[in-house]
Amino acid sequence: MKIIHITASYKPAYIYGGPIQSVAKLCEVLEELRDQRLAVGNDAFKVQVFTTAANGTKELDVKTGIPVFIEGVPVTYFKRWTKDHSHFSPGLLWGLRKPFRQAQGDKIVLHIHAWWNLVSVLSCLVAKWYDIPVMLSPRGMLTAYTLGNRNSLSKRLFHKLLGKSLLKYCHIHATSEQEKADILSIIRPKSISVIPNLVSLPPEGENYDASGALSMELEAKRGNQSDDCFKLIFLSRIEEKKGLELLFKALSTIDISWRLTIAGSGEAQYLQSLKLLARELKLNDKIYWLGQISNHDKYTLIAAHDLLVLTSYNENFANVVVESLSVGTPVLISERVGLSDYVEDKAFGWITSLEMEEIQKNINTAYQNREKRQVIRNTAPLSIRRDFNDDTLAKQYLDFYKTL
Repeated sequence: MKIIHITASYKPAYIYGGPIQSVAKLCEVLEELRDQRLAVGNDAFKVQVFTTAANGTKELDVKTGIPVFIEGVPVTYFKRWTKDHSHFSPGLLWGLRKPFRQAQGDKIVLHIHAWWNLVSVLSCLVAKWYDIPVMLSPRGMLTAYTLGNRNSLSKRLFHKLLGKSLLKYCHIHATSEQEKADILSIIRPKSISVIPNLVSLPPEGENYDASGALSMELEAKRGNQSDDCFKLIFLSRIEEKKGLELLFKALSTIDISWRLTIAGSGEAQYLQSLKLLARELKLNDKIYWLGQISNHDKYTLIAAHDLLVLTSYNENFANVVVESLSVGTPVLISERVGLSDYVEDKAFGWITSLEMEEIQKNINTAYQNREKRQVIRNTAPLSIRRDFNDDTLAKQYLDFYKTL
């Protein structure tokens, strides 16, 4: 069996946030599982990635048109003709025809990641033409929120003319029960299964504290502050659906001593609008904008904070919730985040509506409940490693591929 992953962007295009990490992690763990099966004489499978050299408005400095190994995974980057979110790549589509035409009875599964871009949509069309089964991971792209946000008219028109028929051809993978419900409100695919994202966790047994260089630099910037200052962190791609405006407005009405660190990248115009709002609300001296940070610094930075906040309008999964809990930092997330059920069931944080008063109330509650925060810091890391075990999840993905 050959599993071909289709994604508009891939490592090291970290500018695109969590989805890049999830796709790469899945491919890497599948390769490890393949090696394990070969070592004991079991039936093997092959993993291959087709992607573009997309890196925002720029291109990755990579060889194109030939396979290269990225963390042990064979990846073929293709040039794209359009540098917006459409990612039109004729070379990738032409390249897909070769394995499809040479299959000769060998099973091929096409695993497409994300939707609403020409790489995903046209790859699905090519697969349908050659009668190749498709597994689609929409990664939050098939929700009422997404349909109604950004180019909503063109999305709805495309969905009616072509998208709906292609989606009905797919077997869909959702990362949470919430995403599954969102998808089923829009389309009825051939099948749908829920499997969590694979998330890269920090090395087991490593002690994360505020001694990291980035954390110490941040503390120096903060200057003198009381010991009971509530340290909040937002770490994600900065875009409208993350609900930072709601968070800012809620924080502007809170009396406790707090500081908010914002780590991540986003479009310059939107970032400027957020900074303007922060000035209008007189929050300038309490918010620290770090920009994009490395994976190496991420865990130490999260561990140096008291609470991770994510008041998103819509989030199919949210890798950062798992990352935060893996180092023991509690979370405050909206009820529209895919992992809200998990956090609530495990009592690993606070779930809020998107009402400003509710966000404010939950931040205050989290601040006051030091005992609960300490329990989470002590117990969450072990639970995360058990519940999001790489091997267990990879085998679930492999079982799904086999059913197609």
